[in-house]
Amino acid sequence: MATLSFGIAAAATTVRTIPRFNSRRSKISCEWDPKGVLGPAQTGHIARLEFKRRLERDSEAREAFQKQLREEKERRQALRQSRVVPDTAAELIEYFLDTEAQEIEYEIARLRGRLNDEFFAQIRLEIGQIRFAVTKTADIEDRLIELETLQKALEEGIEAYDKMQNELMTATNSLTKLLTSTDIKTTLLDMVEKNQINRSLLALLDENIANAYKGNQKEAGDYMEKIRSSVLKYLTV
Repeated sequence: MATLSFGIAAAATTVRTIPRFNSRRSKISCEWDPKGVLGPAQTGHIARLEFKRRLERDSEAREAFQKQLREEKERRQALRQSRVVPDTAAELIEYFLDTEAQEIEYEIARLRGRLNDEFFAQIRLEIGQIRFAVTKTADIEDRLIELETLQKALEEGIEAYDKMQNELMTATNSLTKLLTSTDIKTTLLDMVEKNQINRSLLALLDENIANAYKGNQKEAGDYMEKIRSSVLKYLTV
């Protein structure tokens, strides 16, 4: 068996997108070209293809678009660094309500440990207080919608995040088992019985293969290519 001298890369797992809560506090801005560099915005599959073709043939437009992407990335990084995470569950609710919609997934990953029973008990408490309030204004009704939508978004986001982490851990252990096995076929059959052959493992293999070739570890890359071919035989969609 080839000697492998590289680390296991993180899996590029596809995760179900967290529903974006739609409230008056949301600050969503999801456009291809927010500054209008490429002209009026269009929608639909054909429009996206035309957008891609224009970027390919128009170097100035491509550079302008790449600049916008860099600026947006820098803006989001600066925003993340500037935000101070509060101490209490009640304050954390406000923190999430003031979070840009596209940053919710990042904040869930960063604050997963704080999103516990105490936190959700506080959300349920506030929702209950509003529901049973004697007098309800328009602002109070809006607050109820915000809290209920936030609760659902966080619950589904946590479910997706936890699933991703579990799949990543399983895929990492499975890949380690394959790379250290002296009998790949027997190991694969054992993994099939335990339902450990999945797309996450394949994605992790692909990333390690790419890293091996990039690091001029051809022998390791070729060996993992053979493992990948064997994994594909047992992979079920």
